[in-house]
Amino acid sequence: MTAVNDAVVLIHGGQHTRECWDPTVTALRELRPDVTVLAVDLPGRGSKPAALSEVGIAECVRSVVADIDAAGLSAVVLIAHSMGGVTMPGVAAALGKERVRRMVFVAAAAPPNGMSILDDLMGELQEDVRERVDAPAESPPFPRETVESLFCNGMTEAQTDFVVRCMCPESNLLATQKVDRSDMPPSIPRTWVLTLQDQAVSPDQQRQHVDNLGGVDEIVEIDTCHDVMVSEPEILAKILIDRLV
Repeated sequence: MTAVNDAVVLIHGGQHTRECWDPTVTALRELRPDVTVLAVDLPGRGSKPAALSEVGIAECVRSVVADIDAAGLSAVVLIAHSMGGVTMPGVAAALGKERVRRMVFVAAAAPPNGMSILDDLMGELQEDVRERVDAPAESPPFPRETVESLFCNGMTEAQTDFVVRCMCPESNLLATQKVDRSDMPPSIPRTWVLTLQDQAVSPDQQRQHVDNLGGVDEIVEIDTCHDVMVSEPEILAKILIDRLV
């Protein structure tokens, strides 16, 4: 099959930086060295210094669009992991169906339209996050034991160490702002990568997110934890490459 997309754009989730994609970026480049891979930092982390107290969904959308434009990418497949799921719809709306070939939601946050990520969380995780966002304008990264439990169950020790090193403070606005997907072009194809061993966004909750999102034309299951881009980078890379058609 002939690829018609000239790039994949990787959007990280909460408390992560673009570095979390490194294992998958390596796998993508091994599979298809001809495909441009752009892993972005959202504002306030990594290569994008900013006051996290001022970073909301709109700021993240503008940052990703600016990175895509600066890279000169005319056609892209957008991939978002976890909390990146609230940023990607706005990016797709800004770029339009002419430039976005497909959206791939990876264990993503997709609360019902008009609700926030915090509203949509469940159980102890919701209580923990609520306590954090009641504090000042940014939240510190989870402690290692929480990271291991939520994101890394089943990983090797080396993989877990890598994820822990990638963790960073997070904007409270991204958890508390209400999502608005009304401008997301309905004609852009949508894939959902469902992580079957996920302790952060359970498989049942992911299926609810698929319903919340609407328009998902395929669900691809991987038997792994939340941070699939670290635990199973080769499998994820193959899934993404197969959608560059």
